[in-house]
Amino acid sequence: MSTPQTGTPEHEFVTQLRAAAVKPLEIARFLDGLSHGDRVRAIRAAGRREQRRLYEAVRGAGSVRLADLVPSGAPDLAPVRHYGKNTLPVFTHFEKRFCRPRGADHAKPGALYGFNFQTLSFVTGPGYFVAREDPSVPEVLIDYRELPPEHPPEWPAIRPNDSGPGRLVYGNMVDTLRRVSEHVTVGSAARGGKDLGSWFLLCREA
Repeated sequence: MSTPQTGTPEHEFVTQLRAAAVKPLEIARFLDGLSHGDRVRAIRAAGRREQRRLYEAVRGAGSVRLADLVPSGAPDLAPVRHYGKNTLPVFTHFEKRFCRPRGADHAKPGALYGFNFQTLSFVTGPGYFVAREDPSVPEVLIDYRELPPEHPPEWPAIRPNDSGPGRLVYGNMVDTLRRVSEHVTVGSAARGGKDLGSWFLLCREA
């Protein structure tokens, strides 16, 4: 993967991820100091190797909770966008959109609902999921095996993930999210409990 232009947030982020030792605290401080637009551009400059190294480096370095993905001040069923970059060969830019269920505790919701917004949604379906905190470690699990019972009215209709073309993308899949900074998380995908060797970065809208 090519190196971004020197002096840009993209270059600085990639440089940190390519260093001999990836330093989670320094990366968090750097990302927290950027504007939302620069954060999105920075995370979308990271390639497969950089995302893998970051995912491994931040394990146990911080905690991510559901309230970090949908802040407590957001109304119930109000969409919160997370701009993403994955390690697929094509169509690497995407979004995960989350919302808090109606009537949930704003500070400690038991679950979030969400779906994937990407170029091939018309083929694969929206990829709905339910996100919950992992009870054993401070991470969040995005479970495509479970579909939300409701969603914001502007979101697409719910389609099952275990049939049709969507089964190849979302079937029996669970993502694991780890904290990088206040707005940024890094994830890894697994199917049937087996790691797929596929990673992604997300940046929550400011």
